[in-house]
Amino acid sequence: MSFLKIHHSTCTVIPPHLQRHLAEHGDEEAREIVAATLHQTARIVREREATLIDTPRATRSRPRLRFVYDARHTTTLTARLVATECTFHIEDAEAKAAFDGSGAVFDFYAKVFNRNSIDDRGMPLISTVHYGKSFDNAMWNGRQMVYGDGDGKIFTGFTTIDVIGHEMSHGVTQADAALAYLGQTGALNEHLSDAFGIMIKQYWLALTAAASNWLIGEGLLGPTIHGIAIRSMKAPGTAYDDPLLGRDPQPAHMRDYVHAAEDNGGVHINSGILNFAFYLFCVAVGGYSWMVPGSIWNEVRRTRLFPQAGFQDFANATVIVAGELYGVGGDVQMALTNAWTQVGIFVPVGLTKGGGGNLMGSPKWRNRPAEAHV
Repeated sequence: MSFLKIHHSTCTVIPPHLQRHLAEHGDEEAREIVAATLHQTARIVREREATLIDTPRATRSRPRLRFVYDARHTTTLTARLVATECTFHIEDAEAKAAFDGSGAVFDFYAKVFNRNSIDDRGMPLISTVHYGKSFDNAMWNGRQMVYGDGDGKIFTGFTTIDVIGHEMSHGVTQADAALAYLGQTGALNEHLSDAFGIMIKQYWLALTAAASNWLIGEGLLGPTIHGIAIRSMKAPGTAYDDPLLGRDPQPAHMRDYVHAAEDNGGVHINSGILNFAFYLFCVAVGGYSWMVPGSIWNEVRRTRLFPQAGFQDFANATVIVAGELYGVGGDVQMALTNAWTQVGIFVPVGLTKGGGGNLMGSPKWRNRPAEAHV
C-alpha cells in the first residue's frame, strides 16, 4: 500500500506512520479503513483548487463568518449547508463542534494577536463534516477544514478543540510564512500547529502552562487502543503504545532525530523536539502559554521565517525576538535559550547579547530564497 506525500498546504492530524502501522498490523477491516482514508485524502489533495463557495470576507465590524457543510458521507465538500452565523440551532453534534471550534480559533487569534481570521484579511471559516466513508482523519486542505467521523474502534470523532486549533493554524502558517512541508521545515510547520493548537486548547479551558496536560489529539483514540493522545508535547514518545498503532516514535532531543523516508521526512515525528522545547519554555516562564511564549512564537511566524527555515533558524529567531520584546539577556530570553539547549539546539551566545538581531529581522533574511530539495 502506497502512502500519500502530502502537499505543503494540505495537512492531516493522523500521520502516515500511524496509518502504515495500522495497515501492516491490523485486520482486513483496518486495512480497508486505511485504504479508504488514503484514497479520500488523495481526492481532497487533487480537488483543493476547486471553487468551494462564493463567500464574503469578514470585517472588523462583522468579526466572524463561519460555514459548515455536511458531506453526508460522500466526497462532495459542499453537499449541504447546515450552519452559518444566522443559524439559530445546529442539530448535528459534529457540525456544532466544528462551528463552535472554528469560532474559538477565530476568537483566540483576534483577541490574543489582533488577527482577522486565518489570513488576517477576514477569510471565511469553512468546514465540512461527515466526509466520506471510513475517513479516519481531519485535515486543512489549504482552503477549509474537512472532518471524517472516525471508525469508532481505532479513531473516534475529530472535531476536538485541539485538532481544530492545530489544523486551522496550518492555514495561519501558510498565510504568514509559506513554510514548506518536508524535512526539518515540515516538522517546524507541524510544531507551529501543535504549539498554537495547544495554546488554543489552554485558552478555551483557561489553563495555565502548569495545569495543562499538553496532549494533542486527546480523546481521538478508540476505547480499545492503548494510548492517551496522538502526541504529547510534555513527554514526546509516550502518547501511545499499541499493537495496531505501534509505539509513539517522537523524539525529544536532536540526538534522536529520525531520518524517515515516509511522512515527508518525518514531519509529524521530529516536531516532538520543538514541541518539548516549547513546553519547557512555557513552564519555566509560568502563567498562560499564549502570553509571553505565544507572543514570541507569533512574531517569529509572522515576520521572521522563510519558506525553507530549519530548526536552528527558528530557534535563533525566537531568541532574538525574546530579546526584542522582553530584554536582551533578560530572564525570558535566558529561559528560552535554556529550553533550546535542553533539546540539543544551541543558540549562538551573541544572540543573547544583542548581536545578530538586524540580520535575522531584515527583509533580506525573511525573503531568503528557498533551497531545492534533493
